[in-house]
Amino acid sequence: MGSAAFDVLPPAVRAFHTGDGVRRWTGHAEVRRGSGPLARFVCTIFGFPATGSTVPTRLTLSSEDRGERWVRDFGGAILASRQWAGQGLEQGLLLERFGPACFATALIPENDRLRVIPRRWFLFGCPMPCALLPSGEGVERDVGGRFSFDITIGLPVIGLVVAYRGILEAVQASRENCM
Repeated sequence: MGSAAFDVLPPAVRAFHTGDGVRRWTGHAEVRRGSGPLARFVCTIFGFPATGSTVPTRLTLSSEDRGERWVRDFGGAILASRQWAGQGLEQGLLLERFGPACFATALIPENDRLRVIPRRWFLFGCPMPCALLPSGEGVERDVGGRFSFDITIGLPVIGLVVAYRGILEAVQASRENCM
């Protein structure tokens, strides 16, 4: 996303995506899982969290070579990924790898929010058919000066796999943690 597009994002969304090194966020999320057996299977494989209404949530973002590592902790359920800017055919897209699956998403600033929309995906490095592309999208907002997220993931035939939404606030590093 270009700097002009970044500059129009709400303050909490800009703050969330600004910084180097290790950044920590904490808050709560509401999690819904799909109820079918295939949805439960996909949730188990990827480590998606269990359904809950006020799940304690922590997110750690760590700068890595040309990208970031995201470690999400939903009440003890850890979901880790690596994100980086796309190149070549994925120029202008954000790539995110969860184990053997990699997703190319478009980041669309729109009024008071940032939309994250899946465009393509790969499994074990092989391009997968668009007909099998996970549906849903992510939305990031500023809610009362706090970072808000709303993510929905579904699959063709299976339907809803998981949806999670919540509020996060930055954890300020103390001097003790820096020494």
